[in-house]
Amino acid sequence: MAVEGGMKCVKFLLYILVLAFWACAVGLIAVGVAVHFTLNETIPVGSTAGSVVPIVIIALGTFLFLVAFVGCCATCKENYCLMTTFAIFLSLIVLIEVAAAIAGYIFRDKVKSEFDKGFRDEMKQYEKNNTAQFLDELQEGFKCCGATNYTDWEQVPQMAKNRVPDSCCINITQNCGTNFKPSDINQEGCVEKIGNWLKHRALVLAGVALGVTFVEILGVIFACCLMKSIRSGYEVM
Repeated sequence: MAVEGGMKCVKFLLYILVLAFWACAVGLIAVGVAVHFTLNETIPVGSTAGSVVPIVIIALGTFLFLVAFVGCCATCKENYCLMTTFAIFLSLIVLIEVAAAIAGYIFRDKVKSEFDKGFRDEMKQYEKNNTAQFLDELQEGFKCCGATNYTDWEQVPQMAKNRVPDSCCINITQNCGTNFKPSDINQEGCVEKIGNWLKHRALVLAGVALGVTFVEILGVIFACCLMKSIRSGYEVM
């Protein structure tokens, strides 16, 4: 009877975890969509990070939602095969999350270098294909100028000598970037400033992901316990 009561508790907890997985899945999909729009506003068009990161997050959220559905059916029907499938898929999600975290840490410098290259390429296309508006919004919003600093604008062919976009100015007025004084414009480069901004939000996201992974591991443990009980022929209803 003690085992039966214990398995009833495990089954109840597994129901709770399945609901938590559904909530996490919806949250991941929402975060993926938010990351997509955020990166489109902060990363130059065509950057690898801007296209891959949100897709991975949304795909993982969708997969977790489907796995949670399998887990709900397995727990409700106490089906050994479904429970095994649920445990395997949930373990796979945990492995994917760990692999993604390791890959993100390993390739963090490469992402930054690609961002730097992409930003400089956008600077060369300034005033073409709405690039000016894109860069002006970044520089004004993050109060930065150029990739490393304002001197990067000297390398842009269409920019006149001693001129930067007006969005570089501390107090933005028309033509304030022409014949400017260094003290009147933002000194910090956009690559470093936007990189720090994204890093801070990535740390928050990593903390949330760590919590989700811990809950998923609990789900795998509870699923294995219930699988053992079902296989042993215990009544857990």
